[in-house]
Amino acid sequence: MVLLTAGLVLLIATYVLVISLSRPVAPGSGLRYDEFINDLHSGSIQNATILSLDRRVIGATSNGQYWVDYGSDLTLNNSTLPALTAAKVPVLIDNQWLKQQIVPLTVLMPSLILLDGLILMIVLLRGQGAGFLAFGRSSAKRHSGDSKITFKDVAGVDEAVEELAEVKDYLISPDRFLAMGATVPRGILLVGPPGCGKTLLARALAGEAGVPFFSISGSDFVEMFVGVGAARIRSLFKQAHEAAPAIVFIDELDAVGRGRTAAAVGGTDEREATLNQLLVGLDGFESESGVVVLAATNRADVLDTALLRPGRFDRRVHVDRPDVAGRLGILKVHARGKPISSDVNLESLAKRTAGFSGADLASTFNEAALLAARRGQTEITPSLLSEAVERVMAGPERKSRILQPSDKRLIAYHEAGHAVVTAALDSGMQVTKISVIARSNSGGITWFTPDEETVMATASQLRDRLATLMGGRAAEDLIAGEVSSGGADDIDRASTLARRMVCELGMSEKIGPLSMRISAGRLEADGGIPIPWSNEIATAADAEIQNLVREAERTARKLLERRRETLDRVAARLIEVETLEGPELEDLLGTGARLAVQQ
Repeated sequence: MVLLTAGLVLLIATYVLVISLSRPVAPGSGLRYDEFINDLHSGSIQNATILSLDRRVIGATSNGQYWVDYGSDLTLNNSTLPALTAAKVPVLIDNQWLKQQIVPLTVLMPSLILLDGLILMIVLLRGQGAGFLAFGRSSAKRHSGDSKITFKDVAGVDEAVEELAEVKDYLISPDRFLAMGATVPRGILLVGPPGCGKTLLARALAGEAGVPFFSISGSDFVEMFVGVGAARIRSLFKQAHEAAPAIVFIDELDAVGRGRTAAAVGGTDEREATLNQLLVGLDGFESESGVVVLAATNRADVLDTALLRPGRFDRRVHVDRPDVAGRLGILKVHARGKPISSDVNLESLAKRTAGFSGADLASTFNEAALLAARRGQTEITPSLLSEAVERVMAGPERKSRILQPSDKRLIAYHEAGHAVVTAALDSGMQVTKISVIARSNSGGITWFTPDEETVMATASQLRDRLATLMGGRAAEDLIAGEVSSGGADDIDRASTLARRMVCELGMSEKIGPLSMRISAGRLEADGGIPIPWSNEIATAADAEIQNLVREAERTARKLLERRRETLDRVAARLIEVETLEGPELEDLLGTGARLAVQQ
């Protein structure tokens, strides 16, 4: 780079010198061409020398030296020379031999300067890894295989770890598999909700195998310039092949692997060209290449079917939200190195955090640590963890929000309605805490914990959950004679659950076991086709959804009318202390005695 810079300076200086040497220079005073012709006619011109390159005539007159530009060879031949000959002026022609050697440099030097500057710019851009030269180069981050993350740092996804352990063994000793004629999957697709540890699993595999790890996001391939995404994929696979054995990890695969449609203008577009190159790249790895491609997505339904065929992404590993045992393992991992109080019960915390992903549990411990530091405590206590769980679920408390007594009473009855209906039904949920302290956009909140974690729910349990959701609205109508805007979220959740029961789960007698669900991937692949059912079926489904929600509201209303005393007692205590939980809440609700619903 130093030589290029010095060369550029030298070329520019030389070019300035050449320009100055090639500039026409003549002694004396300049004459206009008409003045020169008049002096010829008057006999003042004594001699003339024609400078052919400068297109200039110089010489002497009776008044001193002169020079005049004649402009072109045509003027010289047709006017100047005949005038000089007619005036009988001695004429010399100077071919300017030295300038003939310099003039070509005035054309060559700019080209050399541009070339030197272009090379210097290329060197600078390559050093920075940016600019237009980096468009076609993969921006994947390479990790050298010395990652400190291993499978010991991954909990709650034992089945996924077991699947990836096979790949680790292959990367460490591929000969053992090849000798048996076994073919290890070239591509492994990690599928699951956000925050469940897909990226962590990929890093742990790289740490276990001790091989180079290339990580990139699917969106990094997508550019507005045609051909850039495909070039980046070629660059990525070339780097991985040169570093084999290696792992290539593509996060958010759906950004580049979304299904191709028939609606693409001109038959293709940049995203489809990128996807086609990805398909070719996956086919390009042979079983002995030592390169394994991992990809992660939470939208497997929109992926192109060509990506999922055998030979590309052979294996699909589901990384779901952890169960109670998995959450306990994750909590133990995140508790390492933190000053945890001796009375913290991680098993109880795992049961309370049903539905939390691994990222949620990590955020819970981080929130508890931040609260402890903020309040000057030296240990993370159970109360801090409990508050951290609530902050992750519903946001921080808004204690500065002052409620009017009428609003506070209505919110208390609303939350008490949820709790009383839940306690009276066999919905598989129990109330653990009620609060009228505002969090996020909600005026109050009721926390539920499942009695036991189950994979499936029966139709009667889902109807009970609908009644639980409508319990707050029913309580408002019971005590105030009208409903408020506080039940908007409950109505939205109840409507969503009722729609799934009718349209996806076949829990409607009128509709029957008919699926009315179209995945986003099918809509995109078919170019937004019309729904494959009649208007009569759609109308009947809407009526069934409405009936389910209305029936749930009637059930909640009947339960609250029969347990009006319990409702009033819970609401009054909630207005007084603002938060209820533990044995006091159980005593107020009479949780041990569940009532049967009489229709």
